[in-house]
Amino acid sequence: MQYPAYFDDIPVFTVYDPLAGFLGATVGGVIEYRYLDAVKLTGHSCPTVASAYWITVKAMKALYKDEMPCRGGIRVDFADNRNSGVTGVTANVVQLLTGAAGDDGFKGLSGIFFRNTLMTFGASGRYQIRFAQREAHKHVDASVDLSRLPQSLELRQLMQRCLSGAADFSENQRFRELWQLRVRQVILDHGEDPEVFRVVLGR
Repeated sequence: MQYPAYFDDIPVFTVYDPLAGFLGATVGGVIEYRYLDAVKLTGHSCPTVASAYWITVKAMKALYKDEMPCRGGIRVDFADNRNSGVTGVTANVVQLLTGAAGDDGFKGLSGIFFRNTLMTFGASGRYQIRFAQREAHKHVDASVDLSRLPQSLELRQLMQRCLSGAADFSENQRFRELWQLRVRQVILDHGEDPEVFRVVLGR
């Protein structure tokens, strides 16, 4: 499988999943996630997918500090409804990394390891996403603002030509290059920009 080289420059996110350990899916329950996994899940690489991956990584690290984040140990609440804008796509990536799921999620074994009811939508609050530890009662409020990322006029024009079927081969190639350059900027250029990715530890 071939993909843009910058995918490998995006940091790997390692978690401990007690269910994976219990069932022997991975040694010690340790799972490594890469940006490529989020791309495979959603079927595309875009600023939304990239920002969903990165805000989850940042939120989980803020919650667990020097400890390995626990997949399945997190509750996630979205301010928006699931069908609002790109919330559904974001939620899919968040679920991949945190294990948190809605009513249709895994119901556990003998009352433990459950993942259902750990993700809700339309929550009241001034945050976009709240990540909360189930046991420690700690939470972080997280938000993403992609409006600060530059977007070239050439990219917008090429997208319209490609969508309308008017673009030739070279224009399609140029569009893909510019699009992935913009996605790359989300994490590798703006990943530590607090005006783009905001994570605030709750009190």
